[in-house]
Amino acid sequence: METEKLHSYIEELILNRSELLEEMEQYARAHHVPIMELSGIETILQILRIAQPKKILEVGTAIGYSALRMATVLPETNIVTIERDSERYTVAEKFIKRANKEHQISIIKGDALEVESLVEEFGSFDAIFIDAAKGQYKKFFEIYSKYLGDKGIIITDNVLFKGLVYEDTIESKRVRSMVTKIKDFNKWLMEHAEYDSIIIPVGDGVAISKKR
Repeated sequence: METEKLHSYIEELILNRSELLEEMEQYARAHHVPIMELSGIETILQILRIAQPKKILEVGTAIGYSALRMATVLPETNIVTIERDSERYTVAEKFIKRANKEHQISIIKGDALEVESLVEEFGSFDAIFIDAAKGQYKKFFEIYSKYLGDKGIIITDNVLFKGLVYEDTIESKRVRSMVTKIKDFNKWLMEHAEYDSIIIPVGDGVAISKKR
């Protein structure tokens, strides 16, 4: 089975999004902003529909696409999201306002490694979504998992890194270093004593971790 054809087939079956969300997808393509692939975000949304979290923490807002997708399918859920890039923060604010979701989504501006005290004010979360600097995934997990409720789940995106985690030869030293960090994180996560985890090969690879 050819992977690209399979992904194309699945994505063709996904229903159209709202005009605003499709505008965000076009903006992301035009401005080279990484947002989740359709099959990946749809998988996460289905998991969240099942879990029905009341509060979600997102590490890595970008332009607010994932936050708005989550807010749309979970209209009673509050989302706290962190973004360090000033331009993306501003764009996310505008899209969230246009979607009339300011009451549901709170953006914290700053580096996720440095704003723990601000996140702490929101209390515990039922779900945490990590989709920021891939080289810092372990630190993000360690910092914010302490704010996860007893029955909570942690979702981590990009854990297969375009399939490079299973390539034997990578010429770029920078990419090779990043792949090593992701592979180390994946191994650490799967062996974590407090979580049961699985990696799902959708989108760019999604890890789902559930507290034991």
